[in-house]
Amino acid sequence: MSLKSLGLASALPWLQAAGRRSAAVRVGLVAALSLPWLALPACRRSEAAVRIESIGPVLKDLREHGARMAEQMRKPPPEPPWTAQDDAIPATLEEDRAELLRKLRERLGVSDDAIEAIRKIFSKAPRLGQGNPKVTEHPMTRAQCREIRAKSKTMPASSLCGAPNMVAVYATEKGETENDARVCIDQFEFPDIACEYPVTWVQAFQAQEICKALGKRLCDAHEWEGACYGDLRPAQDEYAWNLDRANAAAAHNARNVKNGWIRWAYGPVKDHKKCATTGHKSPKCVASEYELCGSNTFPAGAFPECVSPFGVYDQHGNAAEHMSIPMKPSELGSRGGIGWTEMKGSWFIFDSYEAHEDDCRWRAPDWHGSRVMDPNSHANYHLGFRCCKDIGK
Repeated sequence: MSLKSLGLASALPWLQAAGRRSAAVRVGLVAALSLPWLALPACRRSEAAVRIESIGPVLKDLREHGARMAEQMRKPPPEPPWTAQDDAIPATLEEDRAELLRKLRERLGVSDDAIEAIRKIFSKAPRLGQGNPKVTEHPMTRAQCREIRAKSKTMPASSLCGAPNMVAVYATEKGETENDARVCIDQFEFPDIACEYPVTWVQAFQAQEICKALGKRLCDAHEWEGACYGDLRPAQDEYAWNLDRANAAAAHNARNVKNGWIRWAYGPVKDHKKCATTGHKSPKCVASEYELCGSNTFPAGAFPECVSPFGVYDQHGNAAEHMSIPMKPSELGSRGGIGWTEMKGSWFIFDSYEAHEDDCRWRAPDWHGSRVMDPNSHANYHLGFRCCKDIGK
Protein backbone atom coordinates (compact mmCIF):
# COMPACT_ATOMS: atom_id res chain seq x y z
CA MET A 1 0.00 0.00 0.00
CA SER A 2 1.30 3.49 -0.80
CA LEU A 3 0.27 7.12 -0.77
CA LYS A 4 -0.31 6.86 -4.52
CA SER A 5 -2.60 3.84 -4.22
CA LEU A 6 -4.60 5.65 -1.59
CA GLY A 7 -4.88 8.74 -3.80
CA LEU A 8 -2.90 10.81 -1.28
CA ALA A 9 0.36 11.60 -3.08
CA SER A 10 -0.50 15.28 -3.58
CA ALA A 11 -1.31 15.60 0.13
CA LEU A 12 2.07 14.30 1.33
CA PRO A 13 3.27 17.60 2.86
CA TRP A 14 0.01 17.96 4.79
CA LEU A 15 0.21 14.32 5.93
CA GLN A 16 3.71 14.79 7.24
CA ALA A 17 2.69 17.88 9.18
CA ALA A 18 -0.41 16.15 10.56
CA GLY A 19 1.65 13.19 11.67
CA ARG A 20 4.03 15.42 13.57
CA ARG A 21 1.12 17.07 15.37
CA SER A 22 -0.92 13.96 16.17
CA ALA A 23 0.28 10.64 17.56
CA ALA A 24 -3.01 8.99 16.58
CA VAL A 25 -2.61 10.01 12.96
CA ARG A 26 1.04 8.96 13.03
CA VAL A 27 0.28 5.50 14.41
CA GLY A 28 -2.65 5.03 12.04
CA LEU A 29 -0.62 6.04 9.02
CA VAL A 30 2.18 3.69 9.95
CA ALA A 31 -0.34 0.89 10.11
CA ALA A 32 -2.09 1.93 6.91
CA LEU A 33 0.98 2.56 4.78
CA SER A 34 3.40 -0.09 6.00
CA LEU A 35 3.72 -2.80 3.34
CA PRO A 36 4.73 -5.71 5.69
CA TRP A 37 1.55 -5.56 7.75
CA LEU A 38 -0.30 -7.92 5.36
CA ALA A 39 2.18 -10.64 6.28
CA LEU A 40 1.52 -10.33 10.02
CA PRO A 41 -0.20 -13.08 12.06
CA ALA A 42 -3.99 -12.89 12.08
CA CYS A 43 -4.19 -11.31 15.52
CA ARG A 44 -1.72 -8.61 14.58
CA ARG A 45 -3.48 -8.03 11.23
CA SER A 46 -6.74 -7.55 13.11
CA GLU A 47 -5.10 -4.98 15.37
CA ALA A 48 -3.68 -3.13 12.34
CA ALA A 49 -7.05 -3.27 10.59
CA VAL A 50 -8.71 -1.68 13.61
CA ARG A 51 -6.14 1.11 13.50
CA ILE A 52 -6.75 1.65 9.77
CA GLU A 53 -10.50 1.63 10.29
CA SER A 54 -10.11 4.18 13.06
CA ILE A 55 -8.47 6.64 10.71
CA GLY A 56 -10.88 5.98 7.82
CA PRO A 57 -12.47 9.43 8.11
CA VAL A 58 -9.00 10.97 8.26
CA LEU A 59 -8.00 9.19 5.03
CA LYS A 60 -11.20 10.35 3.35
CA ASP A 61 -10.48 13.93 4.34
CA LEU A 62 -6.92 13.57 3.12
CA ARG A 63 -8.04 12.26 -0.27
CA GLU A 64 -10.37 15.24 -0.66
CA HIS A 65 -7.62 17.58 0.47
CA GLY A 66 -5.24 16.05 -2.08
CA ALA A 67 -7.79 16.50 -4.86
CA ARG A 68 -8.26 20.15 -3.92
CA MET A 69 -4.51 20.68 -3.85
CA ALA A 70 -4.12 19.11 -7.30
CA GLU A 71 -6.90 21.32 -8.67
CA GLN A 72 -5.25 24.42 -7.22
CA MET A 73 -1.92 23.43 -8.75
CA ARG A 74 -3.53 23.31 -12.21
CA LYS A 75 -4.96 26.80 -11.89
CA PRO A 76 -2.71 29.62 -13.11
CA PRO A 77 -1.97 32.46 -10.68
CA PRO A 78 -4.25 35.48 -10.96
CA GLU A 79 -3.18 38.31 -13.24
CA PRO A 80 -1.61 41.33 -11.52
CA PRO A 81 -3.65 44.53 -11.15
CA TRP A 82 -3.83 46.78 -14.17
CA THR A 83 -1.74 49.94 -14.16
CA ALA A 84 -1.59 53.22 -16.08
CA GLN A 85 1.21 51.69 -18.15
CA ASP A 86 -1.04 48.76 -19.07
CA ASP A 87 -3.77 51.11 -20.26
CA ALA A 88 -1.57 53.47 -22.27
CA ILE A 89 -1.83 53.54 -26.07
CA PRO A 90 1.69 53.18 -27.51
CA ALA A 91 2.80 55.87 -29.96
CA THR A 92 4.92 53.55 -32.12
CA LEU A 93 4.85 49.97 -33.33
CA GLU A 94 8.04 49.24 -31.40
CA GLU A 95 6.46 50.44 -28.14
CA ASP A 96 3.35 48.42 -28.92
CA ARG A 97 5.37 45.23 -29.34
CA ALA A 98 7.43 45.83 -26.21
CA GLU A 99 4.22 46.21 -24.19
CA LEU A 100 2.74 43.06 -25.72
CA LEU A 101 5.80 41.05 -24.70
CA ARG A 102 5.75 42.51 -21.20
CA LYS A 103 2.08 41.64 -20.76
CA LEU A 104 2.61 38.10 -22.05
CA ARG A 105 5.31 37.62 -19.42
CA GLU A 106 3.56 39.35 -16.51
CA ARG A 107 -0.06 38.40 -17.15
CA LEU A 108 0.20 34.95 -18.70
CA GLY A 109 3.50 33.78 -17.21
CA VAL A 110 5.06 33.16 -20.63
CA SER A 111 8.64 31.92 -20.26
CA ASP A 112 11.71 33.94 -21.19
CA ASP A 113 12.54 31.47 -23.98
CA ALA A 114 9.07 31.83 -25.50
CA ILE A 115 9.22 35.62 -25.17
CA GLU A 116 12.53 35.66 -27.02
CA ALA A 117 11.14 33.42 -29.77
CA ILE A 118 8.12 35.71 -30.22
CA ARG A 119 10.40 38.77 -30.20
CA LYS A 120 12.31 37.28 -33.15
CA ILE A 121 9.05 36.67 -35.03
CA PHE A 122 8.01 40.27 -34.40
CA SER A 123 11.37 41.56 -35.63
CA LYS A 124 10.85 39.95 -39.04
CA ALA A 125 7.25 41.22 -39.41
CA PRO A 126 7.14 44.88 -40.53
CA ARG A 127 3.47 45.50 -39.61
CA LEU A 128 2.47 42.92 -36.98
CA GLY A 129 1.02 44.56 -33.86
CA GLN A 130 -2.25 45.97 -32.54
CA GLY A 131 -2.70 48.16 -35.61
CA ASN A 132 -0.85 51.09 -37.12
CA PRO A 133 -0.61 53.52 -34.16
CA LYS A 134 -0.83 56.52 -36.50
CA VAL A 135 -4.32 55.72 -37.77
CA THR A 136 -5.85 53.19 -35.35
CA GLU A 137 -8.75 54.49 -33.23
CA HIS A 138 -10.07 51.99 -30.72
CA PRO A 139 -13.75 52.69 -29.89
CA MET A 140 -13.41 51.44 -26.30
CA THR A 141 -10.65 51.65 -23.70
CA ARG A 142 -9.28 48.73 -21.77
CA ALA A 143 -10.57 50.28 -18.55
CA GLN A 144 -14.10 50.50 -19.97
CA CYS A 145 -13.86 46.83 -20.93
CA ARG A 146 -12.86 45.87 -17.39
CA GLU A 147 -15.81 47.81 -15.98
CA ILE A 148 -18.17 45.93 -18.29
CA ARG A 149 -16.72 42.53 -17.41
CA ALA A 150 -16.75 43.32 -13.68
CA LYS A 151 -20.52 43.84 -13.88
CA SER A 152 -21.18 40.76 -16.03
CA LYS A 153 -21.11 37.02 -15.70
CA THR A 154 -17.96 35.78 -17.42
CA MET A 155 -16.86 32.29 -18.34
CA PRO A 156 -13.88 30.75 -16.49
CA ALA A 157 -10.87 29.07 -18.05
CA SER A 158 -10.44 25.30 -17.86
CA SER A 159 -7.89 23.81 -15.49
CA LEU A 160 -7.36 20.89 -17.89
CA CYS A 161 -5.57 22.99 -20.49
CA GLY A 162 -2.33 23.62 -18.64
CA ALA A 163 -2.27 27.25 -19.76
CA PRO A 164 -4.19 30.35 -18.69
CA ASN A 165 -7.21 31.68 -20.58
CA MET A 166 -7.96 28.48 -22.46
CA VAL A 167 -11.04 26.23 -22.43
CA ALA A 168 -11.56 22.60 -23.34
CA VAL A 169 -13.56 21.66 -26.46
CA TYR A 170 -15.35 18.32 -26.78
CA ALA A 171 -18.27 16.45 -28.34
CA THR A 172 -21.22 17.44 -26.17
CA GLU A 173 -23.81 15.91 -28.50
CA LYS A 174 -22.13 12.52 -28.04
CA GLY A 175 -22.31 12.87 -24.28
CA GLU A 176 -18.69 13.83 -23.70
CA THR A 177 -17.73 16.00 -20.76
CA GLU A 178 -14.78 18.30 -20.16
CA ASN A 179 -12.73 15.37 -18.86
CA ASP A 180 -13.03 13.71 -22.30
CA ALA A 181 -11.56 16.71 -24.12
CA ARG A 182 -8.42 16.31 -26.20
CA VAL A 183 -7.99 19.92 -27.34
CA CYS A 184 -8.23 23.41 -25.84
CA ILE A 185 -8.65 26.82 -27.45
CA ASP A 186 -7.76 30.35 -26.37
CA GLN A 187 -10.67 32.24 -24.85
CA PHE A 188 -9.54 35.50 -26.43
CA GLU A 189 -7.87 36.54 -29.65
CA PHE A 190 -4.08 36.73 -29.37
CA PRO A 191 -2.49 37.86 -27.08
CA ASP A 192 -5.27 35.96 -25.24
CA ILE A 193 -5.66 38.54 -22.47
CA ALA A 194 -9.09 39.83 -21.44
CA CYS A 195 -9.54 43.52 -22.28
CA GLU A 196 -6.41 43.65 -24.45
CA TYR A 197 -6.64 44.61 -28.14
CA PRO A 198 -6.11 41.77 -30.63
CA VAL A 199 -2.99 41.60 -32.77
CA THR A 200 -3.57 42.24 -36.48
CA TRP A 201 -1.47 42.52 -39.64
CA VAL A 202 -0.24 39.01 -38.90
CA GLN A 203 0.40 36.53 -41.70
CA ALA A 204 -0.80 32.96 -41.31
CA PHE A 205 2.70 31.51 -41.02
CA GLN A 206 3.58 34.06 -38.33
CA ALA A 207 0.45 33.13 -36.39
CA GLN A 208 1.47 29.46 -36.48
CA GLU A 209 5.02 30.31 -35.38
CA ILE A 210 3.75 32.38 -32.43
CA CYS A 211 1.39 29.61 -31.36
CA LYS A 212 4.24 27.10 -31.57
CA ALA A 213 6.47 29.34 -29.45
CA LEU A 214 3.74 29.18 -26.78
CA GLY A 215 3.48 25.38 -26.94
CA LYS A 216 0.28 25.62 -28.98
CA ARG A 217 -0.71 25.61 -32.66
CA LEU A 218 -3.18 27.20 -35.03
CA CYS A 219 -6.62 25.68 -34.73
CA ASP A 220 -7.98 23.46 -37.46
CA ALA A 221 -11.21 24.81 -38.95
CA HIS A 222 -13.44 22.17 -37.36
CA GLU A 223 -11.94 22.81 -33.90
CA TRP A 224 -12.68 26.54 -34.12
CA GLU A 225 -16.18 25.78 -35.43
CA GLY A 226 -16.84 23.29 -32.64
CA ALA A 227 -15.61 25.76 -30.03
CA CYS A 228 -18.07 28.32 -31.42
CA TYR A 229 -21.03 25.96 -31.83
CA GLY A 230 -20.60 24.18 -28.51
CA ASP A 231 -19.96 20.73 -29.96
CA LEU A 232 -16.78 19.33 -31.49
CA ARG A 233 -17.42 16.89 -34.32
CA PRO A 234 -14.93 14.26 -35.49
CA ALA A 235 -12.57 15.41 -38.22
CA GLN A 236 -13.65 12.58 -40.52
CA ASP A 237 -17.21 13.96 -40.43
CA GLU A 238 -16.16 17.56 -41.06
CA TYR A 239 -13.88 17.30 -44.09
CA ALA A 240 -14.52 15.86 -47.56
CA TRP A 241 -11.00 14.57 -48.24
CA ASN A 242 -11.92 13.53 -51.79
CA LEU A 243 -13.06 17.03 -52.91
CA ASP A 244 -11.15 20.16 -53.84
CA ARG A 245 -11.27 23.22 -51.59
CA ALA A 246 -14.17 25.04 -53.27
CA ASN A 247 -16.42 22.00 -53.58
CA ALA A 248 -15.60 20.79 -50.08
CA ALA A 249 -16.58 24.17 -48.58
CA ALA A 250 -19.78 24.31 -50.63
CA ALA A 251 -20.78 20.78 -49.59
CA HIS A 252 -20.00 21.54 -45.94
CA ASN A 253 -22.13 24.70 -45.93
CA ALA A 254 -25.01 23.04 -47.78
CA ARG A 255 -25.09 20.13 -45.31
CA ASN A 256 -25.25 22.55 -42.37
CA VAL A 257 -28.18 24.42 -43.92
CA LYS A 258 -30.00 21.19 -44.79
CA ASN A 259 -29.67 19.84 -41.24
CA GLY A 260 -30.42 23.11 -39.47
CA TRP A 261 -26.90 23.31 -38.03
CA ILE A 262 -26.85 27.11 -38.12
CA ARG A 263 -26.08 28.98 -34.93
CA TRP A 264 -23.81 31.65 -33.58
CA ALA A 265 -21.63 31.45 -30.49
CA TYR A 266 -24.28 33.33 -28.48
CA GLY A 267 -27.32 31.40 -29.75
CA PRO A 268 -29.54 30.37 -32.67
CA VAL A 269 -30.68 33.88 -33.70
CA LYS A 270 -28.24 36.24 -35.40
CA ASP A 271 -27.68 39.50 -33.53
CA HIS A 272 -24.50 41.31 -34.54
CA LYS A 273 -24.90 43.86 -31.75
CA LYS A 274 -24.13 41.21 -29.15
CA CYS A 275 -20.55 41.27 -30.46
CA ALA A 276 -17.82 43.77 -31.32
CA THR A 277 -19.32 44.71 -34.70
CA THR A 278 -20.34 48.35 -34.20
CA GLY A 279 -16.94 49.93 -34.86
CA HIS A 280 -15.90 52.14 -37.75
CA LYS A 281 -13.56 51.94 -40.70
CA SER A 282 -10.86 54.58 -41.13
CA PRO A 283 -12.15 57.34 -43.49
CA LYS A 284 -9.45 56.86 -46.14
CA CYS A 285 -9.34 53.08 -45.94
CA VAL A 286 -10.42 51.60 -49.27
CA ALA A 287 -8.01 48.78 -49.95
CA SER A 288 -6.14 47.06 -47.14
CA GLU A 289 -3.31 49.60 -46.78
CA TYR A 290 -1.26 49.83 -43.61
CA GLU A 291 -0.84 53.60 -43.81
CA LEU A 292 -4.57 54.27 -44.25
CA CYS A 293 -6.43 51.48 -42.46
CA GLY A 294 -6.62 51.47 -38.69
CA SER A 295 -7.23 48.28 -36.74
CA ASN A 296 -10.13 49.90 -34.89
CA THR A 297 -10.82 46.91 -32.70
CA PHE A 298 -12.47 46.62 -29.30
CA PRO A 299 -10.72 45.10 -26.27
CA ALA A 300 -11.07 41.32 -26.24
CA GLY A 301 -14.03 40.05 -24.22
CA ALA A 302 -15.66 43.50 -24.02
CA PHE A 303 -19.01 41.98 -25.12
CA PRO A 304 -19.76 39.33 -22.47
CA GLU A 305 -22.77 38.00 -24.40
CA CYS A 306 -20.55 37.25 -27.40
CA VAL A 307 -19.33 34.00 -25.95
CA SER A 308 -19.69 30.37 -26.95
CA PRO A 309 -21.10 27.61 -24.72
CA PHE A 310 -17.51 26.58 -23.95
CA GLY A 311 -16.46 30.11 -22.95
CA VAL A 312 -14.74 31.41 -26.12
CA TYR A 313 -15.14 35.16 -26.75
CA ASP A 314 -15.32 37.25 -29.93
CA GLN A 315 -15.70 34.54 -32.53
CA HIS A 316 -17.91 37.05 -34.27
CA GLY A 317 -16.81 40.65 -34.70
CA ASN A 318 -13.61 42.38 -33.58
CA ALA A 319 -10.97 40.64 -35.75
CA ALA A 320 -11.44 37.81 -38.20
CA GLU A 321 -9.10 34.91 -37.46
CA HIS A 322 -6.51 32.78 -39.20
CA MET A 323 -6.67 29.04 -38.92
CA SER A 324 -5.69 25.94 -40.84
CA ILE A 325 -7.95 23.91 -43.08
CA PRO A 326 -6.54 20.42 -43.71
CA MET A 327 -7.06 18.96 -47.17
CA LYS A 328 -5.94 15.47 -46.11
CA PRO A 329 -5.77 13.67 -42.75
CA SER A 330 -2.00 14.14 -42.35
CA GLU A 331 -2.53 17.92 -42.33
CA LEU A 332 -4.64 17.84 -39.16
CA GLY A 333 -3.07 19.87 -36.38
CA SER A 334 -3.77 17.13 -33.86
CA ARG A 335 -1.53 14.85 -35.94
CA GLY A 336 1.27 17.40 -36.12
CA GLY A 337 0.31 18.66 -39.57
CA ILE A 338 -0.56 22.03 -41.02
CA GLY A 339 -2.84 22.78 -43.93
CA TRP A 340 -4.12 25.71 -45.96
CA THR A 341 -5.24 29.17 -44.95
CA GLU A 342 -8.78 29.62 -43.69
CA MET A 343 -10.27 32.79 -42.20
CA LYS A 344 -13.12 32.60 -39.71
CA GLY A 345 -15.50 34.94 -37.97
CA SER A 346 -16.30 38.52 -38.85
CA TRP A 347 -14.86 41.89 -37.90
CA PHE A 348 -15.44 45.21 -36.21
CA ILE A 349 -17.77 46.90 -38.77
CA PHE A 350 -19.99 43.88 -39.45
CA ASP A 351 -23.11 45.47 -38.01
CA SER A 352 -23.08 48.07 -40.80
CA TYR A 353 -21.32 46.00 -43.47
CA GLU A 354 -22.16 42.30 -43.48
CA ALA A 355 -19.64 41.11 -46.02
CA HIS A 356 -20.46 37.40 -45.73
CA GLU A 357 -22.11 34.80 -43.51
CA ASP A 358 -20.55 34.40 -40.07
CA ASP A 359 -22.40 31.58 -38.32
CA CYS A 360 -20.16 29.16 -36.44
CA ARG A 361 -19.71 26.43 -39.02
CA TRP A 362 -19.77 28.53 -42.21
CA ARG A 363 -16.68 28.09 -44.36
CA ALA A 364 -15.42 30.79 -46.67
CA PRO A 365 -14.41 30.46 -50.30
CA ASP A 366 -10.71 30.25 -50.98
CA TRP A 367 -9.98 33.90 -50.11
CA HIS A 368 -6.28 34.81 -50.35
CA GLY A 369 -5.60 31.09 -50.36
CA SER A 370 -2.16 29.61 -49.76
CA ARG A 371 -0.44 27.08 -47.58
CA VAL A 372 -0.43 28.31 -43.98
CA MET A 373 3.37 28.34 -43.94
CA ASP A 374 3.70 30.24 -47.22
CA PRO A 375 5.88 33.33 -46.51
CA ASN A 376 3.45 35.33 -48.65
CA SER A 377 0.33 34.28 -46.72
CA HIS A 378 -2.26 36.99 -46.22
CA ALA A 379 -2.46 39.72 -43.57
CA ASN A 380 -4.69 42.78 -43.14
CA TYR A 381 -5.94 45.33 -40.63
CA HIS A 382 -8.91 43.30 -39.36
CA LEU A 383 -7.36 39.83 -39.32
CA GLY A 384 -5.89 38.24 -36.18
CA PHE A 385 -5.74 34.72 -34.73
CA ARG A 386 -6.07 32.56 -31.63
CA CYS A 387 -4.34 29.28 -30.78
CA CYS A 388 -5.36 25.73 -29.94
CA LYS A 389 -3.47 23.27 -27.74
CA ASP A 390 -3.55 19.50 -27.56
CA ILE A 391 -4.25 18.41 -23.99
CA GLY A 392 -1.28 16.74 -22.39
CA LYS A 393 1.26 18.46 -24.65
